[in-house]
Amino acid sequence: MKKLILSLSLIALLVSCKNENSNSENQTDVAKAVENEVYEPQIEIMPISHATFVMVWDEKVFYIDPVGGAKAFEEMPQEDVILVTDIHGDHMSAETLLAIRNEGTILIVPEAVNEKIKETVDAAEVIHNDQSTSFDGFKVTAIPMYNLTEERLKFHEKGRGNGYVIEKNGYKVYISGDTEDIPEMRDLQGIDKAFVCMNLPYTMTVDSAADAVLEFAPKEIYPYHYRGTDGMLDVSKFKELVNDGNKDIVVTQLDWYPAED
Repeated sequence: MKKLILSLSLIALLVSCKNENSNSENQTDVAKAVENEVYEPQIEIMPISHATFVMVWDEKVFYIDPVGGAKAFEEMPQEDVILVTDIHGDHMSAETLLAIRNEGTILIVPEAVNEKIKETVDAAEVIHNDQSTSFDGFKVTAIPMYNLTEERLKFHEKGRGNGYVIEKNGYKVYISGDTEDIPEMRDLQGIDKAFVCMNLPYTMTVDSAADAVLEFAPKEIYPYHYRGTDGMLDVSKFKELVNDGNKDIVVTQLDWYPAED
């Protein structure tokens, strides 16, 4: 009888161990499946003009450098987040912010912008270069934007404005703001979409912009902010330079100046 009981106990123990191993393997398989799942965001880009655009990302609505008054956004979805890069009139408009901003809208700005708007537009969140803020699964990091060329230093000094990297689930979107091909841009890694400026005399040339893009190699690049004092820069040349250097980078040209077509 004792031998029978011992045998039954051993069988029960073996079955239990087998079940535990099976459950453990199942849990491991599920964890691996989640880990290997590729996040595919739903992103729509709607240019307004020059540096101003709307980005809808997984139903979260971002307004970038909104200027042009309420009329410019009449047909756009209501914003959840507003990002302002700099104090210049093609990026910052207190009147537009007052006209479009809704209760609960997150407004993220550099300190220099806040100083200009704080008397009329309240509750802005200030972040400085290299600082971050997070909300609803998104992380926004302020990236430096400034001039390098001696004759252009007067336009954008280092530390005043913010470019931005917006990130969710490892997917990254870079918005350059007004800048030249600075080391901080060239050092960016893992960028999926990038918006890079090029206009003279205020930012940089097409060649400089293309060279920087080839170095940090985003998956997709949107040339924007390319109207200078002498007209539009040659974005077709920009695309040619980028794709000659790296055919895998997708160059997407949108209509940033519809009123000037």
